[in-house]
Amino acid sequence: MREALAALTVRGRAFLAAGVTAITCAIVLGQPMLTRVGVLLAVVPLATAFVIARGRYRLALVRQVSPELVAAGQPARVQLALTNEGRTPTGVLLLEDQVPYVLGTRPRFVLEGIGHGWRRHVTYQVRSDVRGRFEIGPMTVRVSDPFGMVELGRAFRTTSSLTVTPRTVPLPTIPLGGARTGSGDNRPRAFATGSAEDVTVREYRHGDELRRVHWPSSARTGELMVRREEQPWQSRATLFLDNRITAHRGQGIASSLEAAVSLTASIALHLSQRGFTVRLVTASGEEPGTTWHFREAELNTAPLLEALAVVQPTSRSVIDTAWLTEANQGGLLVAVLGHLDDVDTPVLRRMHHHAVTSLAIALDVAAWATPLAPASGAVAGLSRHGWRAVSLRPGDRFENVWQELGRQVSRGGVGTMTGTAPAGVGLVGRGAGATS
Repeated sequence: MREALAALTVRGRAFLAAGVTAITCAIVLGQPMLTRVGVLLAVVPLATAFVIARGRYRLALVRQVSPELVAAGQPARVQLALTNEGRTPTGVLLLEDQVPYVLGTRPRFVLEGIGHGWRRHVTYQVRSDVRGRFEIGPMTVRVSDPFGMVELGRAFRTTSSLTVTPRTVPLPTIPLGGARTGSGDNRPRAFATGSAEDVTVREYRHGDELRRVHWPSSARTGELMVRREEQPWQSRATLFLDNRITAHRGQGIASSLEAAVSLTASIALHLSQRGFTVRLVTASGEEPGTTWHFREAELNTAPLLEALAVVQPTSRSVIDTAWLTEANQGGLLVAVLGHLDDVDTPVLRRMHHHAVTSLAIALDVAAWATPLAPASGAVAGLSRHGWRAVSLRPGDRFENVWQELGRQVSRGGVGTMTGTAPAGVGLVGRGAGATS
């Protein structure tokens, strides 16, 4: 009852105050008729509060977000299923779902005539231009009487998650190196020589050529085993995203980091569609849940996109190298880089030697801070250390930059050193137009 009295609306409090005032005046002035009016005015809000307090509301809520994984700028639908499982009919329900401001305004609904067994479905849409993982809910419910005297608040505890992935664009098909890199388009043949440990095998299938039977493995397992079409590393791709806060400029969705994340997501989808197994590595190391996204589910890139949706800038000044192990050596490496310093030279040189094919897209981050800034010398520095690299400036289309990277591969080949920088020369030039 105390909670219901505290939930009196302005109208309810006004009625109660008017009733008390009328009763007081009636006693002072000796007007019995005024007493009746005062009692009526005071009883209405008090009786309403009593009824609201005695009511046993058993409202059930089921919230469903579809889809739970959506690209930035695309809408998601939230469906609410409300049920009154109590025996007491309710008055007017005022519903408000708690939604982060980046998903839009908070939806509000007014429902009336809610009796026992009542069920209602309500749907609304949310949309975000910002990537991330957001919690929708909890739902707050305000129960009001028909006279508007009392408004009692309730809240559900459950929330639902919505993951907004970075924007992506389709990328054109480009050569990704020689026949040894392997992809969905030009996958290499397995070597016919070498020890059993150097060959990957699978079970024999009807139609397989007998010359591909691997007899040592067949003898060991007791059934026919054939060589696979590729070495384990030949269709692997590692995506490296430089997410160091010191390597990027700009704020919010217009920052160079957001451009880098969106580009990385586009490349991840492109490589998966071409048959690569893909993993994501950032400056903090390998991202959890993205270790070698296998080709058996090549179009199921949800783990990669979810990891990119929640990538945050790191305060690390040096790139983590724990993922550069012999067990993961080889394959394709595509690096999306920010601002580079000389301290990054040993790490990037090691990354290049770790991969069979090393490609890089270096963001000219100075242009995000100053649009008329001169071009960076990062691409030239990367080329000196064997990378095939192109630059990305604000306003450049991802597909055009990717196409230019393909032309770099076609002109010079990949995986070979084009020159050795003199001792003490880093990835960042010191001449005009270079950054430091």
